[in-house]
Amino acid sequence: MTREQLEHQQIPLYFVVVLAAAVLGLTLPALAAHGEWLISPALALLMYVMFLQLPLFELRQGLRQARFLAALLMANFVFVPLLVWLASRSLLGHPALLIGALLVLLTPCIDYVVVFTQLGKGDASLTLAATPLLLLVQLLLLPLYLALMVDTQWVLDLPLTPFVEAFVGLIAVPLGLALLTLAAARRQAAVAAWSQACSWLPVPAMALVLLLVVGSQSGKVAADWPGIVPVLPVYLGFAVLAPALGLLTARLWRLPPAQTRSLMFSSATRNSLVVLPLALALPAEMRSLAAAAVVCQTLVELLAELAYIRLLPRLVRG
Repeated sequence: MTREQLEHQQIPLYFVVVLAAAVLGLTLPALAAHGEWLISPALALLMYVMFLQLPLFELRQGLRQARFLAALLMANFVFVPLLVWLASRSLLGHPALLIGALLVLLTPCIDYVVVFTQLGKGDASLTLAATPLLLLVQLLLLPLYLALMVDTQWVLDLPLTPFVEAFVGLIAVPLGLALLTLAAARRQAAVAAWSQACSWLPVPAMALVLLLVVGSQSGKVAADWPGIVPVLPVYLGFAVLAPALGLLTARLWRLPPAQTRSLMFSSATRNSLVVLPLALALPAEMRSLAAAAVVCQTLVELLAELAYIRLLPRLVRG
């Protein structure tokens, strides 16, 4: 099998992996739960091998794309919060679910969105260049949005540690290693061969991440399923409407096709693995259900991303 054939078959492969992981998580939850601590290392590996496929030495050019950055901020911090506010009104009678859903839906992804953007034929380099801006703005605005949408003092004292750790461990370190690898590959044949061999790894690495995330989390969702059913329509609606908001914003700013797809992925992809520690820091009476709500969004989003990879390049051609 060639690398191109492997990439062409990636969507069926991912679906098989997701189904197998769900079966494993539901039938052997204790065994599957051991995979949870491997998620971050596997995700860091995925980011590293994906970064090696990008023109990293041209990243600074992305910061000059003012229209894309303006559209990115408008989609993620104006249109998406309005959608989340409207959708979350159905959860007013379920405060734990409400806070869990708001935590995850108000925070745009800063890590594996780069991977999905690359797989979905968006401008992954531009998305990567914008991640520090996304991180900074969500840190500033998340407490404000939560204070407006939730009646609790807890939201005014959010810990920053999960966000900083995610940026360092899943963006800064893999990016630095990839830059060093690409620089050394220009001078050393062995490193160049290593970099070329890594071009085979994005699909297997993504399959590994899906296996670990779905396998370790599906049992938790099943255990709390009766309590989290009310949040499911919110997540399904978001999965459909958030990319549409990204498309609308891209049309308003007249972005080219690759940037349009990038904006659609960013609008739809959330920071679920990063905000889970925030849900676990909630008061004891709502901690478990809020965390389950965050995990549920992760599973819904992963399935949606597999559809986006196939559908968005067809919807936005060029």
